[in-house]
Amino acid sequence: MTVDTSTFEALGLPPAVLRALADKNYTTPTPIQRQAIPLVLAGRDVLGGAQTGTGKTAAFGLPLLGRLAAATAPAGPRAPRALILVPTRELAVQVTESLRAYGRHLRLSIVPIFGGAGMTPQIDALRRGVDILVATPGRLIDHLERGTARLDGVEILVLDEADRMLDMGFLPAIKRIVGRVPKRRQTLLFSATFEARIRALALEFMREPAEVEVAARNTVAATIRHTAHPVESARKRELLTHLLAARYQDRVLVFGRTKHGCNRLAEQLEKSGIQAVAIHGNKSQAQRQKALDAFKAGRSRVLVATDVAARGLDIPQLPLVINFDLPMVAEDYVHRIGRTGRNGATGEAISLVGLEEGALLAQVQKLLGQPIEQVAVDGFAPSHALRLESTATPRRASKPARRPHGKPATRHAHGPQAKPRAQAQRSRAAR
Repeated sequence: MTVDTSTFEALGLPPAVLRALADKNYTTPTPIQRQAIPLVLAGRDVLGGAQTGTGKTAAFGLPLLGRLAAATAPAGPRAPRALILVPTRELAVQVTESLRAYGRHLRLSIVPIFGGAGMTPQIDALRRGVDILVATPGRLIDHLERGTARLDGVEILVLDEADRMLDMGFLPAIKRIVGRVPKRRQTLLFSATFEARIRALALEFMREPAEVEVAARNTVAATIRHTAHPVESARKRELLTHLLAARYQDRVLVFGRTKHGCNRLAEQLEKSGIQAVAIHGNKSQAQRQKALDAFKAGRSRVLVATDVAARGLDIPQLPLVINFDLPMVAEDYVHRIGRTGRNGATGEAISLVGLEEGALLAQVQKLLGQPIEQVAVDGFAPSHALRLESTATPRRASKPARRPHGKPATRHAHGPQAKPRAQAQRSRAAR
């Protein structure tokens, strides 16, 4: 018998949650939601593989709210009944905001705790009582050591973006935290990959988890167009300003490699008359949130970020991501450009590639399994051809050239974008 999963109602969510979804005009579940929600509602442990932008937060958040709302809360002061561990401050804020929106018609307290913010307000919130705690591992350890947080009442444990937490060295902290959570619990683990270390984590922390996966490892949305602009490294900032001037209607997320470099780039863009803000790990949470709010509200048109923003930021209607510097690890390219082309929307990823970054571009192409077209912007073409590992010297042509044997073609763009491309961008429907 085929089970209907085409609507949120059919998935078995409670009326209060369905009402909140109707408030947000959410009518059709995404593939990860269709697979995961019934399993979570049934009390199963779930190992979920999903890239950013697939509706992952709702996939665990909606049924989590449903299960807590249906169960009778224990008597006495409210200790957390659900714990969601996340790798970054930004993701903690995003998950909290999403859960509060989905649970707006439920009487459940949802509290985020993360580093870079004052301890006292967090301690006060924990003392008042919490149903769902969203936390970064380091700050939660601080609270556990102070005795200001208790986890003995946790019924549901969620490890969100587990691969990212392992990348950031949080495994010892995660093990300490899980050791404080009751063994009789439901565990949900979500990751962009199902690599060996994730499966090892699942074996250690989970009981016969059901596996759901909606995207292969390191896949990107098919709706994203990729372009590389070869350029002398010393002229990258000039080219970036040139591109941004032509895309004056778009909000743009620009990725740099270092904190200092992002600060300097944002300041230089401001001096050029382009409203820009920077976000990175050295800024306080208040500064980071202020910059993000300005970007979302349109007060700043450009957000310059390190890879701290590659995951966990929910930025709606973002048509363009620019890699000012290519990432040193190819997988980070996937996470960066995952900010655009979300939920079926079209998007564009542009990389400014210095002559010394050819090997990095080759790694990205190998990971994607497809060539990235090289477009030499008029007035900014480098003095030498960009050399890629195991790749022939790209051709230069006035029109897009064929790509024999999978090798990228290079063409000239008249101005930062050819006319038809610019018109298409401006006429693109708001997402």
